[in-house]
Amino acid sequence: MVQKAKILLVDDRPENLLALEAILSALDQTLVRASSGEEALKALLTDDFAVILLDVQMPGMDGFETAAHIKRRERTRDIPIIFLTAINHGPHHTFRGYAAGAVDYISKPFDPWVLRAKVSVFVELYMKNCQLREQAALLRLQLEGNRPGADDEAKEPAGLLAELSARLAAVEEQAEALSKQLDESADAAAVATAAHLERKLTGLRRALDALEPGAGSGATPLPSQS
Repeated sequence: MVQKAKILLVDDRPENLLALEAILSALDQTLVRASSGEEALKALLTDDFAVILLDVQMPGMDGFETAAHIKRRERTRDIPIIFLTAINHGPHHTFRGYAAGAVDYISKPFDPWVLRAKVSVFVELYMKNCQLREQAALLRLQLEGNRPGADDEAKEPAGLLAELSARLAAVEEQAEALSKQLDESADAAAVATAAHLERKLTGLRRALDALEPGAGSGATPLPSQS
């Protein structure tokens, strides 16, 4: 069973949170509410999120300050943030949003279809990264199994290598299809994230190929999963 991605919705108005849940429910992912910046930061301490929808105008800690805290934490700094605001203060205000680390800045009222499409892209990228980490973990286990002194149950790598290769090929195929889709949408932030995912896939494929019979006895280091 594929685990659902978590999407963090941050807004001090309950009616806005209800509206976001209605728009995003079709994605069939886990929607987590936060009614303040402080509550959002608390949720981010324990859970991993695919994307954050963050209201700018909130009492106390506003969206800009909340984003600054998110970007300062190593655990959360790479989570995409989409700013939502009901007030259009012009280009300077928008620039401040991007400077705070947002991947997008959307003014209310927004088109539900557009918002759902943008969020779905980051959810797909998050899921692909999760799959990639699973493949990397299996590959590390295989590398450890090939070391001198490994348990006897790891002495037959061919079957596991074939399974790893097939699963990685499926991820590669999905990533390629997603990249083509992103080329058409021309969303710079999403395209950059997809390109980073493709580089990690390439590195993992090289490491896996190095384990194939006849590829040499030296182990190839795994790519960084950062």
